[in-house]
Order: sequence, then C-alpha cells, then structure tokens
Amino acid sequence: MSTPLPFVDTDIVREDIDAILAAQDPQRQLPWAELTGRSVLVTGASGMIPAYTAAALFRANQLWNLNIDVTLLVRDADKARLRFGGLLDAPHVHLCVGDVTDVDLGDQRFDVIFHGASPARPSLHAHNPVGTLKTNALGTLHMLDHVADGGRFVLMSSSEVYGAHSGTELIGEHDFGPLDPYSVRGCYFEGKRMSETAVAVYAEQYGIVPTVVRFGHIYGPGMAVDDGRVQADFAADVAAGRDIVLTGDGTAQRTYTYVADAVSGMLLAMFKGTQAVYNIADPRGSVSIRQLADAFVAARPELKLAVRFANGEPPRGVSAQARLGLDSQALIDLGWVPSVDLASGAARMVGALSR
Repeated sequence: MSTPLPFVDTDIVREDIDAILAAQDPQRQLPWAELTGRSVLVTGASGMIPAYTAAALFRANQLWNLNIDVTLLVRDADKARLRFGGLLDAPHVHLCVGDVTDVDLGDQRFDVIFHGASPARPSLHAHNPVGTLKTNALGTLHMLDHVADGGRFVLMSSSEVYGAHSGTELIGEHDFGPLDPYSVRGCYFEGKRMSETAVAVYAEQYGIVPTVVRFGHIYGPGMAVDDGRVQADFAADVAAGRDIVLTGDGTAQRTYTYVADAVSGMLLAMFKGTQAVYNIADPRGSVSIRQLADAFVAARPELKLAVRFANGEPPRGVSAQARLGLDSQALIDLGWVPSVDLASGAARMVGALSR
C-alpha cells in the first residue's frame, strides 16, 4: 500500500497555492519582496487556513528565493508531518510544538505573525469552553509579545464578533449587534473579540502593524471531516457516497468562501490594506443550507446522491431565514477577486477527501 502524499503535495492544493501567488491582474500583484529575509510565525499551522498560509509562504520562497524564515507552531508534530511532509525539512523552516497560550519562545521576536491558532470546531466550544477561551484570549496576548518592533500581526478572526443580527443586510466592518456575555457559547465569540482588542491596544501602545480579517464561512481541502460544521458534514457524506440528510428546513442563509480565495484576501489585506479590519466573504457564496447541500451533491453526479430531509420535505415557498453574510466591499475595493465559485469549490473539497 502506497504512502499517501502530504496534504500540501496533492494536486488540488498545489493548484490552489499557485493560484494564491498568481498575479491575475495589476491590482492583485502583491509585494512579496517585502518579506525577503524576514522571520514569520504561523500559529495553528495544521489548521485549514493557516496550513494554506504556510504553504503559500513555502511556495513564495521556492519561486522567488525570498529566504523567508518560517516557524510553524502546532500542537501535534505527527499531524504537521501529514500536512507538510518534506517541506518541514527545508531550509528556513522550523517546527515548534506547543500550546499557543504558554509555549516557550524565549526572547524570539518575529517580523510577521499569522495568528490562526483557535479551536474552531463547535464541539470544542461545548466540551472545552475554558480551553477555547484561553486559546483565543491568552494565546493572542502571548503571541503579541513576540512581534518584533514595527512588525506585522495578522489575526484570523471570525464573523461571530458581530453578534446577533435580525435583518437581511450584509454586515459591514462596523455593524455590531447584541451579544450575551454570560454565555458558555461566548467562549468563542468573546475570545475572538478579546483577541481583536488585544491587537488594537498593542498597535496603539507598541506600534505593531495590525491586520484583522473576519472570515465568514470558509470551506475547502484541509477541513476535518468531523469538524461539525455543515460544509464539512456535506463533503464527508458525498465523499463516502451517502445522501445528505438535512435536519432543518434548509432555508438558513450563510456566505461560503473557498479557502484559497480566503487566504488570497488575507494576504491582500496585509500587504495593501489601508484599514486595520477587513471582512472576507465571497459575495457569490451567499446561499441557503439547501443550496449548499445541492452544490456538494452535484460535485459527484455519477453517484446519483440526493438531498433528503429528516422530517420530510418542507413546504415550498417558505421565506428564507435572515441571512448572515459579510459585506466584503472594502476588500473588493483593494482588488480582491474570488476565483473559485461554490460549484467548483465543492468539487475540489470532495475531490481532496476522495484522493
């Protein structure tokens, strides 16, 4: 039995990384040379978005001989090896194993930190809320203490910081709704809000260069099949040849963005952003849960799978629930052009699981 390729060496992920680095138009040409010889830390590097970020840094080194010194902070060395394979043995790459809240980095300071370490799975918020809160709040504070003077700090935040919204309008960077702070579920959204505040005060007091990106619903290769969010469930069902069974009526509407487009947006915000905070959500990906399920089923038409409802087909003509989507116009104005639509992205995610 052959040994499976490391995640970053698979064809789909290689294509994605090359697309991230490709200059598709003058507005998207990024000044990668600014990172020449710089030290970069990626936290939570085995996670989906941080793994793509690290792979983009590795590829930039290969293409342009930038000699970026990349440190990957992970909790599990074996999982990191499955993600990155032989790239971990490359010059200028260092693997650091530890918890983001207390890992001993000595007096090391980094020119750029991409901070993605965060328990994203809903099950972790329910079963280990203390760990979720500590990772987001204390972990961010700990990493901020390791930014070099005048260095950049890129925080991978979440749309959950916006709180509850009852309308149908897309949410802009300053549109905040109510949140209940006395809530166990608050371990995640309050942890992210604390992370953002920490970045703001360090930028004010110590002069670090901040970039906070608030991701909507991201999907793609590298997302764990047992993640617990619907995009992971749907991809796992189709890859296993199972019908998708919806427990609700499927009308709830969210905005889904392919991981490579999300990372492209984050890098654009870091290199060319004129404000500290940017939403990242593909406007084409605003769909209902039912439409999302249909897109994943369509990724493998030869299987003739179906979308079924646990409680029977809901009545037609029911109004969709208020959508929860982000307004990414500020990032689009910088030149962000998401290139992978939902149909293509679902096919790529299922293809990666089926390899």
